[in-house]
Amino acid sequence: MNHKIFWLLIIFISGNCYSQNNFNARIIDGETNTPLQGANAVVKGSNLGDTANDEGLIEINGIADGEKTIIFSYIGFETLETSYNFPLSDEDIKTIYLYPAGEQMDAVFISSTRSRRTIADLPTRVEVISGEELGEKGNMKPGDIRMLLNETTGIQTQQTSATSYNSSIRIQGLDGKYTQLLKDGYPLYSGFSGGLSLLQIVPLDLRQVEVIKGASSTLYGGGAIAGLVNLVSKTPTDEEELNLLLNGTSALGLDASAFYSNKFGKLGTTVFASYNIGTPYDPADIGLTAIPEFDRYTLNPRFFYYPSENATLDLGVNAVIEERTGGNIEFIENDGGVEDPYFEKNNTQRITTRAGYEQHFENGASLNIKNSFSFFERKIRIPDFVFSGDQFASFNEITYAFGDRESEWIAGANLWVDSFNEDENPESRGVDYNHLTYGAFLQNNWKVSELLSLETGLRLDHQNDYGTFLLPRLSAMFSISESFTARLGGGLGYKTPSIFTEDAERIQFQNVLPVDVSETEAERSYGANFDMNYRTELFETIDFSLNTLFFYTRVDDPLILTNTMGENFEYLQPEGYLDTKGVETNVRLSYKNFKLFVGHTLADVNQHYGDETSEMPLVAQNRLNNVLVYEIEDKLVIGLEGYYFGPQKLGDGTTGDNYWIFGLMSEMKWERFSLFLNFENFTDTRQTRFDSIYTGSISNPQFKDIYAPVDGFVINGGIKLQVL
Repeated sequence: MNHKIFWLLIIFISGNCYSQNNFNARIIDGETNTPLQGANAVVKGSNLGDTANDEGLIEINGIADGEKTIIFSYIGFETLETSYNFPLSDEDIKTIYLYPAGEQMDAVFISSTRSRRTIADLPTRVEVISGEELGEKGNMKPGDIRMLLNETTGIQTQQTSATSYNSSIRIQGLDGKYTQLLKDGYPLYSGFSGGLSLLQIVPLDLRQVEVIKGASSTLYGGGAIAGLVNLVSKTPTDEEELNLLLNGTSALGLDASAFYSNKFGKLGTTVFASYNIGTPYDPADIGLTAIPEFDRYTLNPRFFYYPSENATLDLGVNAVIEERTGGNIEFIENDGGVEDPYFEKNNTQRITTRAGYEQHFENGASLNIKNSFSFFERKIRIPDFVFSGDQFASFNEITYAFGDRESEWIAGANLWVDSFNEDENPESRGVDYNHLTYGAFLQNNWKVSELLSLETGLRLDHQNDYGTFLLPRLSAMFSISESFTARLGGGLGYKTPSIFTEDAERIQFQNVLPVDVSETEAERSYGANFDMNYRTELFETIDFSLNTLFFYTRVDDPLILTNTMGENFEYLQPEGYLDTKGVETNVRLSYKNFKLFVGHTLADVNQHYGDETSEMPLVAQNRLNNVLVYEIEDKLVIGLEGYYFGPQKLGDGTTGDNYWIFGLMSEMKWERFSLFLNFENFTDTRQTRFDSIYTGSISNPQFKDIYAPVDGFVINGGIKLQVL
């Protein structure tokens, strides 16, 4: 009898061993078609499961025969339960699609931090504009990205030319030279090209915009003292895409853009093209353009080759040609015929090549190589003066990422070449330069526990004129509960001196002397951010979120453009520093079809020289961003906006008025197309209504600081077509 029991047990155990099954699947974001690294798969009622790697792959072993339910989950996504009858009829890898739940931002991968983690898992505070929000903001100014950034809490786009619209970005009140603007991680918009960058970037081909505030030089080198903005382009997907946009304005402007994307086998492509035209516009009837005359052509083809599922080669060219003329409106409209007119002409040509290669390995590591060459030519003409030259920039970088979900490492090295050659000009001292910067960095993302995650980084840069810089950085995230998280971060930064600043742009570089390398040092900074984020549901019907950010940044030995020798302007470094400190608060409420956004920025920016402290010019200490949106998904969007700017100190010592700007946006959507209509600044807030923008005569205007809109009330509307 004992022998029978023994053999029955052997047969039973053997049967169970041979009835164990394996399950393989790839977990994908159903909206972006990208792998969800870190997603979980668990066999219901058991301890069997796995976590997805960077390709979204999971493997569960030891599943017994019979019908089993597998639960797929990921933070910020709807949980999916699917039943399978084991053994399966085929051994193919299953594809599992998960879709975002609630706020889609939690599912967004952030490329500017160089990590494969989502925004919800990052110790570094990142703000993202993506999806429908990006499309809605793009409707308001389809021809450039100024409004898209200016409506973000803590960011102000500063107009540097009264007649040509040139603008720069200010984060937390710091001058535009302290912000780094990237395209897919490539630093393409700096130096001489920086003054027109915001005006020459059309948003239709963007997938998302990432903003990191505070010292980010450890991530991308010099120039990111105030923060960085990374514009992330769309890439090919398995579904063919063709989008067209046509927009017209009451100021007689026209924007026409097209974006095409497709992936076929081992090849893929995206092609973006746009034509933007503006006519001279003078709503104040003072004889000077608030919107200049301009013609701009943009073409950006990219080609992708996928030698395997784990490798991508990306090659692209971006070309921009523009002619822009502001000034005396009668002179521009009549193509001359005006005695002694004032004008400002900007003719630009930009060609940028890009090459990137990304390789993922079976052990979860990845290799990324980037290269870009940028050729930028610009000529500025005003009466009796011309400033022109060629800028060449090259960016080369190699990074290697390794580790696992708990501890991820990124190591890299880069080489950045930036040179400027001024065209021969007897009226200029010559401001040529050749800058060479090479550096190495190491970054770690460590999930210490369920409560604490750390991101640490260290960069070593060497610049040929200004020496070596060691830049540490640390960020920590405290996941106190599902509803409450806090982040604390800080780091060092630097900025090498350059003549290409807001102040020099404002005077068209006339009589600006070259930077004396022997008499100047690099500007150095340190800063810290602390933010708290709370999300909950009020009365079981209202989604509520509150984010509060405290910030401080100090810049030592800032470079100041000073009128020291008659008509000449010289860059000096007086003993002292400037600092910015303040609070950003963002509140979001969602109830059924309504969403309310309220943002407040308090930025106290001061200059400290000797025993004197003075307020930084052209900074609104208090700003309010208010947006109320009514939305029926995929059918209708209506939004009412109100933005408040507090009084700003001006360069001449006076103070500008406070003001409000109101806008109304709307979009009707169908399956393949939508119609949009926007009433921007419908209360017609203009600086020319409560202040002047120049002194002197119209033939020789001396422009004052521009701290409020000059174009006033403008209606724009158009159509978006999704052909494929």
